[in-house]
Amino acid sequence: MVTDPLAPLLDLPGVAEAADAAREALSAVHRHPVNLRGWLDTSTEASWRAAHSSAAIDGVSASFNRSDDVDDPMLAGALRVALALTGDSLDALVAVWTRAPLQALARLHLLAATDIVTDPDTLGRPRVDAEVSERLEMLAQLVTGATTVAAPVLAAVVHGELLTLAPFPVANGVVARAASRLVAASTGLDPHSLGVPEVTWLRRVDQYRSAAMAFGTGTGDGVREWVLLHCEALSAGAVEARSIAEARR
Repeated sequence: MVTDPLAPLLDLPGVAEAADAAREALSAVHRHPVNLRGWLDTSTEASWRAAHSSAAIDGVSASFNRSDDVDDPMLAGALRVALALTGDSLDALVAVWTRAPLQALARLHLLAATDIVTDPDTLGRPRVDAEVSERLEMLAQLVTGATTVAAPVLAAVVHGELLTLAPFPVANGVVARAASRLVAASTGLDPHSLGVPEVTWLRRVDQYRSAAMAFGTGTGDGVREWVLLHCEALSAGAVEARSIAEARR
């Protein structure tokens, strides 16, 4: 009998409830009247805010100006990733993610790190390391059907694992947060990528970093701390999405 490796996470105190709350919050914002037809506008704005917040988490100034000139290479990469997570581009990337997740991760890293890496040969290529290869392969198996755990929990695990593993030489944070958005889109949790959990992670950046470190310990308490924070951010990201939709009434 094959055992679901993530199933025990739902038994951790508060996790199942937090996952349900995140799922309902995101489902509700997809039912918002503006998003029934105009979801692409909401998604575009959400992706823009996500990109700025994601870059800011890694130290880029969160000015949120709309200048066409982007001087910081990390922000430029995060914005390229954001474009890939919107509209038809999102559909195309989800198709790759559900079939060959490691290929999708390589694509995300290429977009995120083009202006940052010193060696172009490292773009889209994880470190050559047995542990990195093994853990990435396990992650790919989870994404392609090795678990049936609630989507918010899977998104948290993918996000946390990529943060702590740091398989690429640079831009791992941007890639990890983008991968969590891909999980949300591909599982139907947030199919149009309307949520903006990155805003919460930025506002609580010290907790975000400490929870990621706790997740990396692999202890029940550490994993629970991270998953709960992730689910709370998904719920708050739905509130952010609702504010975007309301502004477009």
